[in-house]
Amino acid sequence: MDIIRTKSDLREIVNKALGKGQTIGLIPTMGFLHEGHLSLMRRARRENDLVIVSVFVNPTQFGPNEDLEAYPRDSEKDITLMRSVNADIAFFPDADDIYPYGYATYVQVEGAMAQTLCGRSRPIHFRGVTTIVSKLFHLAKPHRAYFGQKDAQQVAIIAKMIQDLDFDIELVVCPIIREADGLAMSSRNRYLTSRERSKAKVLSQALHSAQAKIKNGERSAAAVIQNITERIASVKPAEIDYVSVMDAVTLNDVQALRGKILIAVAVIIGRTRLIDNVQFEV
Repeated sequence: MDIIRTKSDLREIVNKALGKGQTIGLIPTMGFLHEGHLSLMRRARRENDLVIVSVFVNPTQFGPNEDLEAYPRDSEKDITLMRSVNADIAFFPDADDIYPYGYATYVQVEGAMAQTLCGRSRPIHFRGVTTIVSKLFHLAKPHRAYFGQKDAQQVAIIAKMIQDLDFDIELVVCPIIREADGLAMSSRNRYLTSRERSKAKVLSQALHSAQAKIKNGERSAAAVIQNITERIASVKPAEIDYVSVMDAVTLNDVQALRGKILIAVAVIIGRTRLIDNVQFEV
């Protein structure tokens, strides 16, 4: 596996691969890798000739009071994990290379899609996400880009950006990878104390309880939201940020459940903000 640190070196490798007719798979990450990331890499390995994994804690998606400096980093462990799944390129750019002095251009999906869910409490977050992802698309020139369903809003926004800006890229969305007790894997799980960690499983439990009710005939979004809210609120110290039932493509709220549905939650446990979701067809 080659470790690349500059845009120019990445472009050179990518252009050589394209010249040979190779297919390219890209997995954009912020590092501190776990099994969820590795599942994306394994699928990319099966489907592409060249697998590129980017590791970049992107400053433009963090607000003034968010955890940019505290965000966990472990490049040595990340490299070991990437090698374990036979990734070809590990791209570790510096912020000054990605956003040089005077940088002033951003990509943003307008409208409610980026302002709902996490966008309400993190107003600049998705502008940062779409900007860095579009830059990585231009640099890596992938045929396929791999993202996890855990970040459902991010996936919907990137899908919209790909469509609107005519990127010739297949968006591959992979299932949520969970711990044995159901907690969705996340780099932020390490912030939880042992007591908080035992409480955090309520997110997946509440979602799966609601999903079971839907399978048994429940079609009211309000009833589903109430069921999830009551289940999570019964666990202390869980503080609910949102519980939403939405159209999975447009992220518009729905009243009656039909079609492709996304149920998404964000909950603060202690000092850690966790997200989870389920998506299914009604």
